[in-house]
Amino acid sequence: MNFSAVDSLLPIGTGQFQVLDYVVFIAMLAISMAVGIYFGFFGNNNSTEEYLLGGRRMKTIPIAISLIASQISGATILAIPAEMYGYGTQYAIMVPFMIFTVFVINYIFVPVFYKNNIYNCYEYLEMRFSRRIRNIITISFIASAYVLLPIILFIPAIALAQVTGMNVHLINTIACSVCVIYTMLGGIKAVVWTDVIQGSIMVGASLVILICGIREVGSASEVIDRAIDGGRIEFFNMDLDLTARATFPNMVLGGICLWTSYIGLNQSCVQRIVALKSVKHAKNSLWIFCFGYYIIVGINCFIGITMFARYYECDPLKLGIVDKLDKMVPYFVQDTVGNLSGMTGVFISCVFSAGLSTMSANFNSISGVIYQDYIRKIPGFQDTEKRANIWMRMIVVLSGVFCVLSGFIVDKFGSLLEIIMTISTVSSGATLGVYCLGMLNPWANEHGAFWGTMSSIVFTGYLCVRSKIAVLAGQITYPLLPTKVDGCDVFGINVTDPFTPESLNSSSSSPIFTDDDSFALHKISFVWFAVFGFLMVPLVGIPISLLTGSNDVYKTGKRLISPVAHWLLPEDIRNKEPPLNTEIPIINKEGNQVKETTWVWEGAEKGEK
Repeated sequence: MNFSAVDSLLPIGTGQFQVLDYVVFIAMLAISMAVGIYFGFFGNNNSTEEYLLGGRRMKTIPIAISLIASQISGATILAIPAEMYGYGTQYAIMVPFMIFTVFVINYIFVPVFYKNNIYNCYEYLEMRFSRRIRNIITISFIASAYVLLPIILFIPAIALAQVTGMNVHLINTIACSVCVIYTMLGGIKAVVWTDVIQGSIMVGASLVILICGIREVGSASEVIDRAIDGGRIEFFNMDLDLTARATFPNMVLGGICLWTSYIGLNQSCVQRIVALKSVKHAKNSLWIFCFGYYIIVGINCFIGITMFARYYECDPLKLGIVDKLDKMVPYFVQDTVGNLSGMTGVFISCVFSAGLSTMSANFNSISGVIYQDYIRKIPGFQDTEKRANIWMRMIVVLSGVFCVLSGFIVDKFGSLLEIIMTISTVSSGATLGVYCLGMLNPWANEHGAFWGTMSSIVFTGYLCVRSKIAVLAGQITYPLLPTKVDGCDVFGINVTDPFTPESLNSSSSSPIFTDDDSFALHKISFVWFAVFGFLMVPLVGIPISLLTGSNDVYKTGKRLISPVAHWLLPEDIRNKEPPLNTEIPIINKEGNQVKETTWVWEGAEKGEK
């Protein structure tokens, strides 16, 4: 191949960042730092409740925007359009079902958290079952967070290094340091308000990139026509083959399990939800989050098919100009808006904003969980507000150091979206399963919860590790959909040895197995892992609960059972309501008092006497 005019297609490489780009990017970091400093010195973060919950006086819309921003990581900004480009739109079918996810969270989980005055969602597992069940899920949360956190900010660092020539590890260190400083100083208030700023940057930058990309293609209708002709538009692949990478069944069911577990039962999200003063405010915030999620993910999905339409007959991946699918988005941005002064800086700020918002939320929640669940329970440890603040801030710093050091191995990963979804499934299925077992089955006991949870984690852990080994060994590959290079002359590229692209009719979502074609569990699509992990908990937990003696529903009462399952309880329990604002001790299954809780029934404002 003769690439005589590659620069006309690819204005990318070192030195592409101009002065204005640096100004835009540095301004974004400076604003985030300023917010942290402000709330650190003027935000009254001297108590644990202020640091973790903002005194439970947070506002609905900022919390909703914070949830949106922290769910869309920098890796997601890069990975979703790349997914659309390489594999088509089947992934996007999970997006409309977010409304179902929010409905489940609002009417099954949120009322229980509020009625029991819970601000660490893992407290519920100790109230309902035992301390060891809480420890299992807490440890899985911490472990999965520390596996994913290094990816979240390192990927934007790669994008910045690509257009500046700076050392990627230096960029990662600077960005992590900024995140650590404003999270450590400002607590949840800084996290939420920086998320608001960063979320605005994400939406604005994504819209500009989308509009400029459509302009390069010609029109939105032309984008869709090319995507259809190129086999990228697919929403209803009903293939029941469990090994198929993306189908309607696995994307819908897997998406619901993953998002319900992450938004409704992950402490980084629950911590912000319960920072609002009532159930009504929490529900409203989640509905606003749902609407915002549609906007930002919808924009990024359309960027993906616009990117395909732009390179409809001249695929940079096939030419070898771009060496990795996940680098297609920075490439596309440089190609379409690189000539606009400051826009490259806006895009990089967009990607970093997404990464910072996700990382700061996790830093804040992890510090609270590690301190409250483990450090303060060390025998002889004196728990004071001053010690709590010192320890939680120290955990944030150490977490940042860990992310910087772990960045040295992140670049060896393959598909980012696949990696993120695969790792998330190990704990998400078990977490969703054990909460549903506790809230929807009044008779489930600790033994059922323990063996159900352990079975799920071991099973999905095996699937995750074994499948990744197979992928790294080249035993399983997911081929990209066909592309062309026979129209590169429009970019000034002369392909002297063109090759015929594969027939579109031969493309499939099924993987290629190089060892043999026999079925094995680890060959199923990674999207199914969360579904199977979720189902494993009740399938194991319910029979074991029955065999070991069902839970005493009179001891549990209805306070720990979701309102949607109250009809399963005996009538005398359903009709028994303690008075408002009555202090009731919560006793776990081991006979130990977990906490005192203030009952404020649905419809009453939480915290108001």
